[in-house]
Amino acid sequence: MSGYRTLPIPDGLDGMRVDAGLAKLLGLSRTVVAAIADADDVLIDGRVVGKSDRLTAGAMLEITLPAPPQPVTVQAIPVEGLVVIHEDDDIIVVDKPVGVAVHPSPGWTGPTVVGGLAAAGHRIATSGAAERQGVVHRLDVGTTGVMVVAKSESAYSALKHAFKERTVAKVYHALVQGHPDPIKGTIDAPIDRHPKHDYKFAVMNSGKPSITHYEVIEAFRAASFVEVHLETGRTHQIRVHFSALHHPCVGDLTYGADPTLAKRLGVARQWLHARQLGFHHPGTGEWVTFTSDYPADLAAALEKLREEG
Repeated sequence: MSGYRTLPIPDGLDGMRVDAGLAKLLGLSRTVVAAIADADDVLIDGRVVGKSDRLTAGAMLEITLPAPPQPVTVQAIPVEGLVVIHEDDDIIVVDKPVGVAVHPSPGWTGPTVVGGLAAAGHRIATSGAAERQGVVHRLDVGTTGVMVVAKSESAYSALKHAFKERTVAKVYHALVQGHPDPIKGTIDAPIDRHPKHDYKFAVMNSGKPSITHYEVIEAFRAASFVEVHLETGRTHQIRVHFSALHHPCVGDLTYGADPTLAKRLGVARQWLHARQLGFHHPGTGEWVTFTSDYPADLAAALEKLREEG
């Protein structure tokens, strides 16, 4: 959707903010509409308006929409620290380092898992959108640990089904602030995109069902070391759920972590690690489990807490 458009403002948007109302009208994100307004490309009755101005029903809207983004492609670029834990005809299991996205996306110019695998000569399944072929699940850029990529088309289908049906065992280890009460429990709270910040998510009544099981396995003065079993796999799920409990992951400043504690422990991102992944092998049907060791920054922070007692 690009180019110039002119149309009357519908009654239902009367009194709404420009960014919220036009996002609803045009099917764009508020961030995109705000950027268009900031470029002076939104006019109402011939007058330039800002993103926080109000809409008036019946007034004539003029808006210049940006050109659509260019298609995202996989760049075969080696990724330092990307380790292949296991490979066979059907799957590749990797240990993802920090700062690496799983696949390319608009606005991301950094390294990716699929790009790193391509650079290393690994062939992966061609199922899925071009930029994320073979990808059956994801980890955040700032989250490290074990993940599986499909090599064969049959493995792609089987693994996508397994993740959808929740038959995959996903175990994470996290260091969270304070002491969750009870020390073993389930967080069952729907998650949706944050109403004010496109890059964040939040517990929202309108969200998708999201279930996190956790157990504190070690307690320290300022934090707790928890094992987490994900029943669902929403974006940022563990980070959002523990933040909603007022126990954000140590170092997760996006979701309210204490920067002073993060600095003291030498953590520059969320202390969250995909520790273990178990599933029925799509080729043999047998149950397989793969484990990832903690990277140096997370291990050092944990050791520092243990030394403090």
